Amino acid sequence: MSGEVAVLGAGMHPWGKWGHSFVEYGTRAARAALADAGLAWGDIGSVVGADTVRGGYPGYVAGATFARALGWQGARVTSVYAACASGAQAIGTARAQILAGLADVVLVVGADAAPKGFFKPAGGDRPEDPDWLRFRLLGATNPAYFGLYARHRMAVHGDTREDFARVKVKNAAAGALNPYARYRKPVTEEEVAASAVVADPLRLLDICATSDGGAALVLSSMDFARRHAAEGPLVRIRAVSTVSPSYPNTVLDLPDVATDSAAAVPPQDRGFRASIAHAAYEEAGLGPGDMSLAEVYDLSTALELQWYEDLGLAAPGAGAGLLREGATALGGRIPVNASGGLASFGEAVPAQAIAQVCELAWQLRGRAGERQVAGARAGVTANQGLFGHGSSVVAVR
Repeated sequence: MSGEVAVLGAGMHPWGKWGHSFVEYGTRAARAALADAGLAWGDIGSVVGADTVRGGYPGYVAGATFARALGWQGARVTSVYAACASGAQAIGTARAQILAGLADVVLVVGADAAPKGFFKPAGGDRPEDPDWLRFRLLGATNPAYFGLYARHRMAVHGDTREDFARVKVKNAAAGALNPYARYRKPVTEEEVAASAVVADPLRLLDICATSDGGAALVLSSMDFARRHAAEGPLVRIRAVSTVSPSYPNTVLDLPDVATDSAAAVPPQDRGFRASIAHAAYEEAGLGPGDMSLAEVYDLSTALELQWYEDLGLAAPGAGAGLLREGATALGGRIPVNASGGLASFGEAVPAQAIAQVCELAWQLRGRAGERQVAGARAGVTANQGLFGHGSSVVAVR
């Protein structure tokens, strides 16, 4: 397809709390991606950095920051910010440059050195931002928001605390197999239930941590890839969706809107997150039934269940049923968060959407080790940032 670009290399810096600059994490991930692609830094024609607003001025100009850290060599630089969707928008920017003929090979990098505890709003007062209003007028921090989401699912769909715990157990089991994950220890439902209550009904182990980490991709034109790619399956990015809400449905999180992401439904007839996935499927010419795996934004265990429905993997209200039957676990029909998800990594904001695509690349190449999804042919990611930023990427082999 004419809109495809190749993923030549993927690299990461392990997630954790390392106490170093985001620049170190990003450059190490970048070098790993270059090595994976079998290319030298001088082969890169453009660098797209996903910004981190907590990194000071270097974080605001991440593209230039990473280019300088790797060594000035004349590459084009671009910096992108979209909160938690920054990485996917950086991928979209890189793809646009390649398809426009501005560069044959582009390096995409995101990294963060996150503070402990809740993320506070960045950039001063934003009275037109619904998220800022939620923080300031309602006092609803993210965990409180996640708790309301969980309560909604319990009231409307019959989800239980045990269902939420099962999500954590599933993701921890996958994360235990991932050398880049911060938390590499299986947990039990009993351990989730025994952890401290944070925002009822969610407990500490239902909510992701904040982390340091980095991720990078080397993308290229299909012509370049055919000339230079190593032997083995060639992974292609077929779609990048970064849509915004559509008037009159401007509620950013409408959890009970019917979803059929493979159908051509006007955007205003579906919730925002479902629209993110719908746009990616439509561009890719694929639907949820074509996916071998999904990487989703599991800020909380309850939110992962919602993504099953928004991605069209389950009917509205049926996400917990999909989980209960084991379909979303490793070895299941449609593994979700085979990487371990944010439950195992924590949030390193500019890196996480890139890390999701790294996981798709390794899975589609058949190089994911013990967590390999058998016969993986296509995968989808989903991520959401503040104030209407969202993203979904579809990759195929």
